[in-house]
Amino acid sequence: MAAKLKELLNIKYPVIQAPMFLVSNVAMVTQAMKGGIAGCIPALNYRTLEELRWAVKELKQNKVEGGAFGFNLIVNKSNIKYKGQLEVLCEEGCDFIITSLGSPEETIKRAHHVGIKVFCDVVDLKFARKVEQLGADAIIAVNNRAGGHRGDASPEHLIKELKANCSIPVISAGGVGRKSDLDQMLSYGADGVSVGSPFIASVEANVTDEYKQACVDYGAEDIVMTERISGTPCTVINTPYVKKIGTKQTWLESILNKNRTLKKWVKMVRFSIGMHATKKAATKATYKTVWVAGPSIEHTKAILSTKEIIHRLVS
Repeated sequence: MAAKLKELLNIKYPVIQAPMFLVSNVAMVTQAMKGGIAGCIPALNYRTLEELRWAVKELKQNKVEGGAFGFNLIVNKSNIKYKGQLEVLCEEGCDFIITSLGSPEETIKRAHHVGIKVFCDVVDLKFARKVEQLGADAIIAVNNRAGGHRGDASPEHLIKELKANCSIPVISAGGVGRKSDLDQMLSYGADGVSVGSPFIASVEANVTDEYKQACVDYGAEDIVMTERISGTPCTVINTPYVKKIGTKQTWLESILNKNRTLKKWVKMVRFSIGMHATKKAATKATYKTVWVAGPSIEHTKAILSTKEIIHRLVS
């Protein structure tokens, strides 16, 4: 399993435990590091900068040889906490930052100044070339098998296209739920993988048992795309409630999203409402549940410890 990601982060296996909104936490990432992989947490999982600072310090104390930890930053204008979050990470230090949904230019400059590596989410070659020119250390290639906000290209096509045209490592995100999936991504040329959905049904995940059990009970065929969470298409489990409310944006949202002046503000409002709804679904079980997940839950057959899930991925 020789892969550049292992060298980049000094980890045992070429795997990143992907950052998942409200799911990822210090306990999960600590166990990921003990299992020889890297773990990542969305900075938005913390309400205040002091809570984020505490998490960084805790992970620094828990770090073991062969593991690494990082944080995910939403770097567009919808995240009003971005500047402060970047400041905290640069002050306290971490192994890497994953950027999403915006230009990573400022993050790359400031993170590199203090020795933090920066990996950037991309869904196509156009943006991959841009982040490489800005100095990114690696590309997170988000394919059409990813959970949450996914890309349109298949894993094979995206990995091979980026490897042929970019000189920095390519980390494949999406479609990995077991060892054979990991091997397949590496066979396409990936330098490592980012894995999220299989860890939702982990003992360490700080979400409801109902959410975890849904990842056990449902499979790949039960994953659908919805526009009702953040305004950007997102994958969710097709529960009876999701079937009832539908997956398309309302007629009013559709009209407003076509207005150049209002489009940005509509997206910001929809993002805020969607994140609040996702938080309620993850932390409180009701009949109105919208659970984010990807098709790799197909191989989730029980709620296991993070250690056991890593074993399934690498052994």
